[in-house]
Amino acid sequence: MPPTAWAKLAIREVNAIVGNITTIGAVMEEAVSAADANRQFSLLLRGVREGHSYVVTSHGKPVARLVPAGKHDDVAVSARTALLSRLEKQPVTNAGRWTRDELYEDDQ
Repeated sequence: MPPTAWAKLAIREVNAIVGNITTIGAVMEEAVSAADANRQFSLLLRGVREGHSYVVTSHGKPVARLVPAGKHDDVAVSARTALLSRLEKQPVTNAGRWTRDELYEDDQ
């Protein structure tokens, strides 16, 4: 069987153990329990290599995300750009100099 056929078979096997499909932004991610992810990790990696994304859940709550490397790098860059743009628009406040005691003042 050619390698791509093995990958497709692996994806089908992973999809058989995968639960519901969740939408995060425009990305479709398939949820898989932590126990199933542990048992089928190599199959999940094959799926990721093929471009699939998975959300690993523990007791029904998302705890990790398996995505192709570099897929979400642009999200961090755009978030950083948006934050810097927002900060540049804010006026500079001259708060003066603070003493060490003022910085560590207790609110008691």
